[in-house]
Amino acid sequence: MTAERKYSKKLGYIRVSSVDQNHECQLENVIVDKVFTDKCSGKDTNRPALTQLLEYAREGDTVVVHSLDRFGRNLDNLRRIVSGLNQRGVTVQFIKEGLTFVGDDSPMSKLLFNVLGAFAEFERSLIRERQREGIELAKKEGKYRGRKPSLTAKQAENLRTRASAGENKAALAREFAISRETLYQYLRA
Repeated sequence: MTAERKYSKKLGYIRVSSVDQNHECQLENVIVDKVFTDKCSGKDTNRPALTQLLEYAREGDTVVVHSLDRFGRNLDNLRRIVSGLNQRGVTVQFIKEGLTFVGDDSPMSKLLFNVLGAFAEFERSLIRERQREGIELAKKEGKYRGRKPSLTAKQAENLRTRASAGENKAALAREFAISRETLYQYLRA
């Protein structure tokens, strides 16, 4: 059990989709006690800083997020996160939308939350669709080469030789810095 804090904290959450995006402006001019920053997609809740925030937040705290789509791009996940925090006595505030959720929110606030969350999910679907279309076009034009291989031909051969000699596959995957699924793809090739 975690020791109780003597006072409530204002906790900031920032998320950008890629490492090279600037996250500084998201909570600009907002004073917070602690900031949690993720540099990954908002498609699901498997985000390190989000997990830390959810574990850290205590009753009486306020979580401040620039906008709803920064918290997530899946309406079900957004609902689950916000209601879970509210049930623990944590307030959630979205700066851009001007919405604050405490758990006993008005029907209008709930409607706005659901509409904006649905738009965030819709936007993610559009991004994925455009990405797929762009890849298909690049393939037709012969410009798409796919992802760069994880291993060189020599490394792949070494991997196959060692795996067929009975070496532990999990240990090989760690040594070559690849996932087990990638290891099995090389073994099937």
